[in-house]
Amino acid sequence: MLNYVRWYCLEADRWNYDELDADGWAVRHVEVRAAGGVILAAASLAEVLAARDSGGAEAVRRYERQYGVVPEAPLPQPGTGVEPPVEEIAAEDFEKLWRVARRHLD
Repeated sequence: MLNYVRWYCLEADRWNYDELDADGWAVRHVEVRAAGGVILAAASLAEVLAARDSGGAEAVRRYERQYGVVPEAPLPQPGTGVEPPVEEIAAEDFEKLWRVARRHLD
């Protein structure tokens, strides 16, 4: 089962949106600068792995330059009292944002 969350990083002034697997690992990740709404990332773990498998480290670097980086650690589940707080969002809202972000970065 997939969960969809968002959380705000104060230090970077950035909203992070993630599609999480059952273990809390990001499957897809979107970053948006809070000031101005600039899309900074829209990365997919499956695409990163495919780039690695087909083109090695250089292909991963190219992918990450264009689409950003998928978080490399599991995120806490919503409502666990962590800072910054992680809140659940609707799958439909994540999908809309994902499509916009990918169009922007393509």
